[in-house]
Amino acid sequence: MRITGGILKGRIVAVPGGVIRPAMDRMRESVFGALGDLTGQSFLDLFSGSGIIALEAASRGANPVEAVEMDSIKRKTLIENVSLSPVRVQCRFMAAELYVRRAKTPFNIIFCDPPFPYKFKWELAASIAASPLMERGSRLLIHRPRQNAFDSPPEGLIFEESRTYGRSIVDFFKRF
Repeated sequence: MRITGGILKGRIVAVPGGVIRPAMDRMRESVFGALGDLTGQSFLDLFSGSGIIALEAASRGANPVEAVEMDSIKRKTLIENVSLSPVRVQCRFMAAELYVRRAKTPFNIIFCDPPFPYKFKWELAASIAASPLMERGSRLLIHRPRQNAFDSPPEGLIFEESRTYGRSIVDFFKRF
């Protein structure tokens, strides 16, 4: 996998073992293009896997950046990959749900990319929206399979847009 933009553009990152579904280059370029300049924006990458999303954010100026991953098989690769970052990427090795429950610090942007079979993405989105992770103006992006649409935005969030990439979609929400 290659970083698609910012000061690390073109750098190659390792893919960890275990089950992984790395975000496609085209998707990352499009999503980060929609987010615009990240200079000084705080960024949280939930279900981080290889750390490619956190690295894309850091490469484009986000700071601070945190990556949360539960799978111990991915730990070594995640740590190696984020060592490329121009800023420190804080890695937390725990379940995303536990991280959300313990959270005390808000982020400007939260990217949530649970495994596609994960059945609780909308409950998790509601928990994130109700937590200290989000404040007025914070954005939550959820990467999901096309067939897992939401009926209405999670409470506390307004829907901004969806972007389709093959069989997956990234939904953009904002805290009001």
